[in-house]
Amino acid sequence: MSSETITTALFLITAVVAAGVLINAVYPVIYTMAGTFSSSTHESDIRIRTDFKIIATYGSESAQTAQIWMKNTGTERISLDDIKRADVFCGGEGNFDHLTYSTSIGDKKWQVDFDPDEKDYDLNGNGYWDPGETLKITAETSTIPASGGKVYFQFTLSNGIWRSVEFTTVS
Repeated sequence: MSSETITTALFLITAVVAAGVLINAVYPVIYTMAGTFSSSTHESDIRIRTDFKIIATYGSESAQTAQIWMKNTGTERISLDDIKRADVFCGGEGNFDHLTYSTSIGDKKWQVDFDPDEKDYDLNGNGYWDPGETLKITAETSTIPASGGKVYFQFTLSNGIWRSVEFTTVS
């Protein structure tokens, strides 16, 4: 009888230890997976709520510039820093450049007219591209075609949301 009690006790102790080891091994994995899932869900939510539309364009071959106005049609506000990190492609159809952001315009550069102090486009002056606000991009590149030529423009935010448009230049 006592041998059965000792055997049962050893099995019970072994089961408790094994359960503890299993919990210690599995719990961190479950916790990490939950954090990854939560982060992934948050990023997807932001992408779904981010949207903008190109509403007007103008290209000048003589000034080698293009001006593009875009409206935030999503429900997510976009920071000025995110706008500055965006990729901008502009130039002739099939002959365009990847432009770099700059506060002053120059060849293969783009700038944003979104000064929170002037409130021309940032209507509430908070430094965010809020839903309903318009953003003006000025791009300069030597690949802008002659009058009547097609210009390609693409704007890509850091979260992967992008819009592109083709339009013709004027003299």
